[in-house]
Amino acid sequence: MRYFVQFSYFGKAYHGWQNQPNAVSVQQILEEAFYTILRHPIELIGAGRTDAGVHALQMFAHFDTKPIADTLQLTHRLNAYLPSDVAIQRIFEVPLDAHARFDALSRTYTYWVVQEKNPFYMDTAYYVRHPLVIETMNEAANLLLSHHDFECFSKSNTDVKTYLCTVKEAYWQHENNKLIFTITANRFLRNMVRAIVGTLLEVGTERWTVDDVNTILKSGDRQKAGPSVPAKGLYLTTIGYPNTIVNIHEPRFGKSV
Repeated sequence: MRYFVQFSYFGKAYHGWQNQPNAVSVQQILEEAFYTILRHPIELIGAGRTDAGVHALQMFAHFDTKPIADTLQLTHRLNAYLPSDVAIQRIFEVPLDAHARFDALSRTYTYWVVQEKNPFYMDTAYYVRHPLVIETMNEAANLLLSHHDFECFSKSNTDVKTYLCTVKEAYWQHENNKLIFTITANRFLRNMVRAIVGTLLEVGTERWTVDDVNTILKSGDRQKAGPSVPAKGLYLTTIGYPNTIVNIHEPRFGKSV
């Protein structure tokens, strides 16, 4: 049978989601936990990658196994075993052809910026001391919605077959004492969000103009875009699926089957 697992993690200690030969990943930690509890290997297929140090408020993966008698109990047992920076919210059965990566309709990331030094955001947000013009940053962010080729924001030497993405929303807003950038798209390239944020911050400090961003988007040249901001401020917050796969009304911590 096929199941989805919904989970979250604080990414500081991990070299991203995907298994790495010489570094600890979230996938490794979860697969080891499943093996310990279920007593047989489990291969988790994630909804996508996150880079080293990036956090996830909501992430999904699928796996195949024999029928699970009680997914709620399994969720509790796994959480008791997992380290404190990884948590499972629920495990639920899905159709046999459901795929955590390929069936995802959208992904939403947020990036946190603070403008006053605060030790409590040391590992969770990027401190930018210089004043920022938010209105201009939002004007530049709006350009992303009318472009589809984002090679200029992609990590170099990647194995992707296309740089085409459809951005559905991109905006900055103040929330409490943070400045938060939100972006939703059908897919993202490696390092894309961090490069976008770095570019928009150049606009915010008035080093670059909105027209400069338009030129960068048309260039397809990563070297023309802004620097990548630190991973610690980036959060994968939401992954959208068809209702036939992920029912948002299911109990948060799973259900017995």
